[in-house]
Amino acid sequence: MTLPINTLMRKYNIKRHHETKHDTFKVAFPPKTEARKRNIEALTAGYAQSSRILVRGLTAQKKVTTASLKALRVLAKHTRPFTDTEVFKEVMVTVLEQLVTDKSMDGVIASVKLVSLSARSAIRHIEALSDAVQGVITKGLSQANYFSLAIDESTDSTDVAQLCVYVRYFDGKEFREELLSLIPLEGHTTGDVIVRKLEELFRLHSLSFERVNLIVTDGAPAIVGKHRVLVSRLKEHTPQICVLCAKLSGEIKEVMDKVMCVINFVRGTSSTQHRLFRQLVAESEEATYDDPLLHNDVRWLRKGKALDRFCPLLDEVKAFLRLSKIRAAADHLALLGDEKFMSNVAFLADIFGHLNQLNLQLQWRGKTIVDMVEKLESFTRKELFKSDISTGRLLHFSTLKSQALGQVTELMVDFIKQLRANFTSRFEDYSIPKDIIAFLRDPLTVRPSGDFTSQAKQMIPSLDEAALEMELIDFQTSSLVSDALRSAESVSAFWVGSSEEYSTIKRLTFYVLTMFPSLYMRVVLFFNECNKDAREESIDA
Repeated sequence: MTLPINTLMRKYNIKRHHETKHDTFKVAFPPKTEARKRNIEALTAGYAQSSRILVRGLTAQKKVTTASLKALRVLAKHTRPFTDTEVFKEVMVTVLEQLVTDKSMDGVIASVKLVSLSARSAIRHIEALSDAVQGVITKGLSQANYFSLAIDESTDSTDVAQLCVYVRYFDGKEFREELLSLIPLEGHTTGDVIVRKLEELFRLHSLSFERVNLIVTDGAPAIVGKHRVLVSRLKEHTPQICVLCAKLSGEIKEVMDKVMCVINFVRGTSSTQHRLFRQLVAESEEATYDDPLLHNDVRWLRKGKALDRFCPLLDEVKAFLRLSKIRAAADHLALLGDEKFMSNVAFLADIFGHLNQLNLQLQWRGKTIVDMVEKLESFTRKELFKSDISTGRLLHFSTLKSQALGQVTELMVDFIKQLRANFTSRFEDYSIPKDIIAFLRDPLTVRPSGDFTSQAKQMIPSLDEAALEMELIDFQTSSLVSDALRSAESVSAFWVGSSEEYSTIKRLTFYVLTMFPSLYMRVVLFFNECNKDAREESIDA
């Protein structure tokens, strides 16, 4: 068979190149000789040795770099300054040198000494870790169908306002809640400024407000403002804004403010006065606590905790005020002698205890909006508080019953009456139909009626209502669904594990489950770390 001319030319070119350029190789290593084989084996062995040395060096350097990154991650989690990294390294080397007696561990100690933990290296590595985490979050958000935002603004220890932006989304495996950005607000903190910062953040990461299904924020003036500028501006982008805040007003606020004044007088007037009070408490045999707590607006549970500790220390506070020579002490002592005022204080201590318990039930990871709605509905249905106050039984107001001798005032009755209405108005922006909440909790109890699908369509206009009805029937008649529902650890786990066959149903449920249930303690704990030098001992968690 005749070969094509192109093939013959390529063969000739290769042969000519070999004979002209590699003629010496041909002479030195004649074909089919033992000498040539030995030389080739020697060259191969030399190459393999060089490769092993190179790989060993690269592997050792990789381990050192990985160890450096993990060590810096630990220090960063504990908010240690970068200058502590070298001390951390010195401690590791010292401990290993004292504990290790085997010579084979000398290589480990040498590797620890090679770990780069200088302040400058720490900055670079922390920035690299931050960029990597940021990349994972933005990639997950770009792939998520929906996500919700939690926005909180507070001031750090350097008087710079910091805007925390948290996101909740589904990454394909689980629902994640992550810090998207911490934005410093060095100038004014108006609603227009915050909206502009959010828009810049979304442009930076190529995100769209169209996929935001809920924005949760608190009642700070910088967030809602006098004219609710931020809320109105954000509603142009997303349909649901929920403002979660709890503020006292009217006479009940005056009672709380006066109690805080007494506590601040005892603890904050001077270090000498605080020291003398602690000495008085230490000498008392009946004192339950050793010190009252200062109230901090950033710490959500501190009002209740401050009152909970103030009431048991009331006798010691009165004794201290009698001994004080400061003019304001007499005014505070007269206030604490007012039976009506102290009854209101005891009532506040009890009601804040119930509210703090509810607050804790809405916090931490794994909570969903379904849990939040159920807890709030359960709390608002507790009419027993109203009957307990009106009848004077006080089964749920132990402090009022023991310390104020059960004296019920009109202020207490009015507060209990308004409590349910206040809760309803606070969370009315969560416009999620009860049927949909019930479906997420137990999908087998909801009938696939037109009302249900129309409510779902109203929440997600692009939802295929006809497909939803058909999937509902198949979903509720499947025995696999009922078995999975009984064995699921949580609502989120059940829906994550549901079959992709029910894509329309999962789209509806994931839309709701990606909503933030509350603006909870992670935001508060972050700012507590920023203001660590100024805060008192932590008991909220």
